[in-house]
Amino acid sequence: MADILYLPAASKYIKKIKDVYLKQLFRTTIEQIAEGSLDGKAKTGDLSGIVGYDIYYNGVNYEIAYTIITVNGRTVVVILAGPRENFYDSLKRYIKTL
Repeated sequence: MADILYLPAASKYIKKIKDVYLKQLFRTTIEQIAEGSLDGKAKTGDLSGIVGYDIYYNGVNYEIAYTIITVNGRTVVVILAGPRENFYDSLKRYIKTL
């Protein structure tokens, strides 16, 4: 299994989720991505190098944006997580601050 690194924005969002099942769904999905059993969709254009994965829960679409770095092993870097609405605009703004 690959190492998992959460950037501050993703960590903060997942930490403040109050619904226990949704929080566990995020964590399980990220662990499955690290194991290699789930693959997201590679983004293009100004988001190239980032992979997005959708989670559906209670009629709401959530997103996980991550990238995989291979240096002395495999590391999944979770960049941002949250609801789909305005997600990619927030992601672009967040990447500019890094």
